[in-house]
Amino acid sequence: MFKIHTVETEIGGKTLKLETGHVARQADGAVIATLGETVVLCAVTAAKSVKPGQDFFPLTVHYQEKFSAAGRIPGGFFKRERGATEKETLTSRLIDRPIRPLFPEGFYNEVLVIAQVLSYDGENEPDVLAMIAASTALTISGVPFMGPIGAARVGFVDGEYILNPTQAQIAEGQLDLVMAGTPNAVMMVESEAKELSEEQMLGAVMFGHAASQKICNLIIDLAEKAAKDPWELAQSDDKAAVKDKLKKLVGADIDAAYRLTNKSERSAALNAAREKAKEAFAEADPQEQLIAGKAVKGLEADIVRTAILKEGRRIDGRDTKTVRPIEAMVHFLPRTHGSALFTRGETQAIVTTTLGTKEAEQMIDGLEGLSYQRFMLHYNFPPYSVGEVGRFGAPGRREVGHGKLAWRAIHPMLPSVEEFPYTIRVLSDITESNGSSSMATVCGASLALMDAGVPLKRPVAGIAMGLILEGKDFAVISDILGDEDHLGDMDFKVAGTSEGVTSLQMDIKVAGITEEIMKTALAQAKDGRAHILGEMAKALDHTREELSAHAPRIETMSIPKDKIREVIGTGGKVIREIVAETGAKVDIDDDGTIKIASSDPAKIEAARNWIRGIVAEPEPGTIYTGKVASLVDFGAFVTFMPGKDGLVHVSEIKNERVENVRDVLTEGQEVKVKLLEVDQRGKVRLSMRLVDQETGEELPDTRPPREPREGGDRGPRGDRGDRHRGGGRDRGGRDDRGPRGPRGDRDRGPRDDRGPRGEGRGDRGPRREREGGENEGNAPEFAPAFLTGGNDED
Repeated sequence: MFKIHTVETEIGGKTLKLETGHVARQADGAVIATLGETVVLCAVTAAKSVKPGQDFFPLTVHYQEKFSAAGRIPGGFFKRERGATEKETLTSRLIDRPIRPLFPEGFYNEVLVIAQVLSYDGENEPDVLAMIAASTALTISGVPFMGPIGAARVGFVDGEYILNPTQAQIAEGQLDLVMAGTPNAVMMVESEAKELSEEQMLGAVMFGHAASQKICNLIIDLAEKAAKDPWELAQSDDKAAVKDKLKKLVGADIDAAYRLTNKSERSAALNAAREKAKEAFAEADPQEQLIAGKAVKGLEADIVRTAILKEGRRIDGRDTKTVRPIEAMVHFLPRTHGSALFTRGETQAIVTTTLGTKEAEQMIDGLEGLSYQRFMLHYNFPPYSVGEVGRFGAPGRREVGHGKLAWRAIHPMLPSVEEFPYTIRVLSDITESNGSSSMATVCGASLALMDAGVPLKRPVAGIAMGLILEGKDFAVISDILGDEDHLGDMDFKVAGTSEGVTSLQMDIKVAGITEEIMKTALAQAKDGRAHILGEMAKALDHTREELSAHAPRIETMSIPKDKIREVIGTGGKVIREIVAETGAKVDIDDDGTIKIASSDPAKIEAARNWIRGIVAEPEPGTIYTGKVASLVDFGAFVTFMPGKDGLVHVSEIKNERVENVRDVLTEGQEVKVKLLEVDQRGKVRLSMRLVDQETGEELPDTRPPREPREGGDRGPRGDRGDRHRGGGRDRGGRDDRGPRGPRGDRDRGPRDDRGPRGEGRGDRGPRREREGGENEGNAPEFAPAFLTGGNDED
């Protein structure tokens, strides 16, 4: 019988529960984490042996959202969860980044972490819960893991930090920050902010760290009850002798290589030194060759780190605070809506902006339901950017993550949809890379957006910071190179404007950094960001007032909600006709806001006038231009407004008499008409004769009034006599017609074959009996004579 272990604590006013021993018992470690009604299952498995010749740690993290967790069925044809969505990819990276540095050096067993969302309440986000579940599962699995870590999301509303805020609080506030840390230090930060100060950002990180410490203690409590026995690690061979031999053999060569400031030259020299070391151990056994390869990398790290920490000398000769030379260009490409070429040292990005209409928005099918994204930023990293041969195709996790980081940096500075009703796509293609291509993307995106005419609140720049940490000594370096990133201890990226930070991302390769280090890095990044913004301003310091000639123009108008159906038409017939005839794109929102888009202003105006005609009410006395829709003997029906027809009576076509309408008008003919009247039933009377058909000007009514009828006034209708519909009708004035004669005179054919009137009709009795007696006068006044029991004309 299995035993279930459960621990609980209060986090941000909600109960966090961790449970193990009930589900997925064959995994090395499995935990169900619950917050509110959001439930995440995380299972960890690890290979019991290492593949021969393997010299790296193969950690794989998969995060998956089950649509059933939110009571939804996936969209699309297959109706099941398919490949990872962008959110799932980003959350997988979010889990991977803080736990990877906490595995011991030399541990190369393959580890698989799978986190699955089983229940989602729409309020408590599962990404942070998945991080906590992964940390717990690793801690109790027995796998060598120097955790645990805790995780927290932090918001900032009305000057107050909020732990684990809801989506509504995040939208209302100025910050969405996710952090992870051990009991002693911060491991990872990912955030989007609305121009917060460096002090406010640091405060948010430390606020979240305090909560993560509480979670770490909860995980330790569960581990004391349910953790498996720790694995025994194989003792690594002594590398000292190998390292000393290599230092004498290639130490000088590696040192000389790292004094070359050009990346290509430096790479060639380093490859030569590595090949020399490889040849020296060609006859050694495979294990010693593996040790030698690792030792060479360690020797490179020692040389670079010592030069920075002790001498303040970096690979390319800069000091710790200098930013590489920057060159920025805008309108780099002639046909794009906006473009920029941003170069910083040996890192370069071509960034373009494309503007579209509402129909170009990205539809996202997630746990929250269908949503639409009007701003997209995509990042590509082709192999040629680092001079290598490699896979080229769909974006990998790194490209998705870098693109989202740049998205977070730019997003807070975008105008609202009311201010700028466009769908926006930014595309960054990295053409050269030697450190921080994601921050080059931020800078290039800001310039490309302004070049396209997108009214950013302020330009945004980004910078990547590095860290060299040895004991208590540390050095923070600005604008890191690729090698400094690989050989250093921290990748700390800060993006923002002249007014504050819009995004902060931090990853470390050691067991965490302190508040003092973060404070130093943020201050140094602020200076570097200000310098980069100044260099960008030399290319373009404001948003262009005019959009590109190739970009669509979007204009908005509003109509009453009760008119939306008329503009759309049955089955969308009317709106499709508008689009087909004018060539403009038309989008209608539920509130009556209409967006009309085209690169040709004339097409926009044509669509606008069409819609105005649909929603406008006909006004008597107004002159319209219309088309003859159909001809009838008594006149013509003219479509004078979209969806509205009126009758031009034959007498209103010309001042003179028109014998045949078809001699004067043809269907489809354009005519000018004056609206005479709209009666109570909505019928419209039009006139052509009162409008100059050439100029459209109103003409005076020169037709003489009608002559009176012959015989004078016909008199009141009462002269015709009163009708009496009781026992007979006194027709008055019709005596000269003579009696109608008996009914038999009517040529109605014999009735003998019809049989007696009563046959086949039941016991209804004689007609007069059914009417209440002979001539009782109880029939309704309006009843036909044959029901009243008499007719004086018979």
